[in-house]
Amino acid sequence: MGPLNLLFWALGIVLLALGYLRARGPWRRYRALQEQQANVERYESWRGGNRGRAAGAGPSGADVAMALLRRQAQVGAALAIVGFLLVFAGFAVR
Repeated sequence: MGPLNLLFWALGIVLLALGYLRARGPWRRYRALQEQQANVERYESWRGGNRGRAAGAGPSGADVAMALLRRQAQVGAALAIVGFLLVFAGFAVR
């Protein structure tokens, strides 16, 4: 076990934790917005129409927020994956 192994492990653990912390909040909010959207769609199908959204009006504010939150969660997950790879590389490096 050399200093390079320890460096890879330390950086990997830090990136894993950072990625988890960055992805956790946006992912929770994204899932909540998805549930709200599903409720709205069920309500609209029950009422028999589209409430107030004109056809071809473009994405709603919720759609934009969901895309932003999804992207933030993806960035956090990518950091965690890089951290995992660094920890794995720490075991492989001699």
